[in-house]
Amino acid sequence: MNKQQFLTIAFCSLTVFLQAQIFKEATKASNIDHVYKVYEGTFGGGAVVFDYNADGFEDVFLTGGMALDALYKNNKDGTFTNVYEYSGLGASKNYVTQGAISADVNKDGWVDLFITTINTKNNPKEIPRAKNLLFINNGNGTFLDKTDDYGLADLNSFSTGACFGDFNADGYPDIYVGNYFKNFEGKLGIIKDATIVSANQTAEGYLLLNQEGKTFVNVYQEYGLNHKGFGFGGVFTDFDNDGDQDLIVNQDFGYKAVPNLLYQNMYPKKTFKEVGKELGMDLKINAMGSAVGDIDNDGNLDYYMTNIKFNWLMYNEGSKGFKDRSKELGTYSFAISWGANFADFDNDGDVDLYVSNGDLNPNCVPMGNFFFVNQDGSFTDNSRFSNTNDYGIGRGSVVLDVENDGDLDILVVNQEPILEYPVESKTRLFLNEGTDNDWIKFRLKGKHFESNGTGAKVYVTSDNKTMVREVDGGGSSHLSQNSSTLHFGLGKNSVIEAVKVVWPDGSTQVVQNPKVNQLNIIEENIPKKSTLNLWFIGALVCLLILILSILYNRTKS
Repeated sequence: MNKQQFLTIAFCSLTVFLQAQIFKEATKASNIDHVYKVYEGTFGGGAVVFDYNADGFEDVFLTGGMALDALYKNNKDGTFTNVYEYSGLGASKNYVTQGAISADVNKDGWVDLFITTINTKNNPKEIPRAKNLLFINNGNGTFLDKTDDYGLADLNSFSTGACFGDFNADGYPDIYVGNYFKNFEGKLGIIKDATIVSANQTAEGYLLLNQEGKTFVNVYQEYGLNHKGFGFGGVFTDFDNDGDQDLIVNQDFGYKAVPNLLYQNMYPKKTFKEVGKELGMDLKINAMGSAVGDIDNDGNLDYYMTNIKFNWLMYNEGSKGFKDRSKELGTYSFAISWGANFADFDNDGDVDLYVSNGDLNPNCVPMGNFFFVNQDGSFTDNSRFSNTNDYGIGRGSVVLDVENDGDLDILVVNQEPILEYPVESKTRLFLNEGTDNDWIKFRLKGKHFESNGTGAKVYVTSDNKTMVREVDGGGSSHLSQNSSTLHFGLGKNSVIEAVKVVWPDGSTQVVQNPKVNQLNIIEENIPKKSTLNLWFIGALVCLLILILSILYNRTKS
């Protein structure tokens, strides 16, 4: 290396350092003490960000696997308290939990919790022998197990990830569940290509239709979903901007079994159409999870798919379909990745990317997580400088604003290693140290639609640039769910020119005079029925009655 090359590398390194968004590792200070304990290896776990007690601060639910789950209540001062023991969620202690999602299932204004499982703890030899769990929020800080009442008792499965989405736009959140095995004998810790493919036990998923908040019915076949595979869940998302919820399905061992799938919602028809091969999304990879975000603010949602070895950045080209641009845009890095999150961590007006990495348990070669900073549509890995390159055995990761200060924080679920491991592997919380850039946040309040606006989009135009965010219904990252509050970085001295909401049926709503550097609440605007229209309908009815009466009298005479 000559002097000029050395100076160039040194200058570039210094530039990256100076531009790096800095995080503070705050796990112990926040009172979070959690590690996911695996059942024999590899699988789990996830996290859910939700405000279960509706106090305006985001709480976190964490699956525990063979350990107890945890419900961390936000104390509003940067710390949390684990209230699992008093929460009414105790039924989950009998199950090997995997992931979780949240939504207001019965539209009573309180967010409920759905937990996926792979087995019961008292029947470890037989897979599957477990149902997934639904807990309804009582509105007083506790939950009630309503799994059986909602028709989920007989759906025994080896379930990994799930997601909420209102695919029929009736206002009630439905569920997709990814299932991995129909049946499996042997130890999960020794799974490899030959073992898993020869098992020939790929499973169908579940498509659970919410019937007016009272029960769920599996309509998997009726809606045109006929695939089997080693499912790692999926995510409901409007990839084609037509206003309804489509479905991406993530599949493990896609190169030997069933690849990733992209189901286009044909609403108002009651069916989905598989368009993955047609649009280039039939990825033959070990797909662990998905991140959703518009990386260049062109109005089309892009998708980052985690994988073993190299991840895929699927750039949305509209009607042309999708193209992997990971090499071109700087995210092509070797790892075993699971969770992934698009978010504007530095509040500069574009989404950055966090990726949670971790070796297969029990192999466990340490590998740090990635933190990619978006610079004009391409990415640079700033994980070392940002203090986020945790070397635990990473799985699910989520984004939230712990202190409601407008800076997005990161929580990463780490597994307990089965064998000896050189560093501590526990769940980590990284608090964002902030910038001087402006920001704006929105929280949706559905009336006809789910109370958090699950599946809705918000568009913000500022400085002649339009950004879009989609309310996360779960399945994002790996077995996890990010905050349902929509966050936009604005850069410096920005002026909001327009804000528009697109609800899950394609209807739109314009927001007037939103406030910068604070949270804005958007209530769904349901148009009132015009009294003029009612009068007109009434007049028509009266006229029809009069005509019928005249005709009747004529025939009688």
